[in-house]
Amino acid sequence: MGKNVGTIDRAVRIIAGVVLIALVFVGPQTPWGWIGIIPLATALIGWCPAYRLLGLNTCPMK
Repeated sequence: MGKNVGTIDRAVRIIAGVVLIALVFVGPQTPWGWIGIIPLATALIGWCPAYRLLGLNTCPMK
């Protein structure tokens, strides 16, 4: 299981994940904000299963 998420992609995922999780506590306060765990987890791990299925790779290392 190699890394397939690049640095810019990881930064965007971290920001999106934190914003979505923040929506649970402020704003509309719906439980749908917990979906932000997925982009946050894939950014921290550096591997996205959807990228593998689609054959994408934003990581410059091979």
